[in-house]
Amino acid sequence: MPGIGPLAAVIILSEIGTNMDVFQSHTRLVSWCGLAPASNESAYKKKSVRISKAGEYLKPILMQCALASLNDKDNPYFKRKYERIKKRRGHKKALIAIARKMMVSIFHMLKENKPFEPVDHKKVTIRKPKKPKYTIEDALNLFKISGFDTSGLEKQINLTVTPD
Repeated sequence: MPGIGPLAAVIILSEIGTNMDVFQSHTRLVSWCGLAPASNESAYKKKSVRISKAGEYLKPILMQCALASLNDKDNPYFKRKYERIKKRRGHKKALIAIARKMMVSIFHMLKENKPFEPVDHKKVTIRKPKKPKYTIEDALNLFKISGFDTSGLEKQINLTVTPD
């Protein structure tokens, strides 16, 4: 997994163990690691709170792994996820979200005994090609193809458009 080195892997596995049957779901593991928001509710109103204080030893390692995964040039999966989240939530919350995604991935890797293969890996890592910039000549040619009279526009723009 990008961002997790041998030492970090040993620390993470020594903290959570290899038997994922202990945790009912990945949300329980994430909560145990201290990467889930704490619950603060009063009169059926949920208040915005920080992440919980759990995971005293595991949380700092996961945050370092999340930072390291942003610099991984071979596998930019977590970096692309980070960039999307950072636009909306900011740097620190995006790092916590990446650490949480890493912990969920570790849970599923250990539970199903499979390598790291996210479902949306190709969608996230392959960048969309940038749209070409259109020039005035391109717009005039498009008007001509559509059947519009562009002689008045050409005079105003002082361009000579070559017919195709």
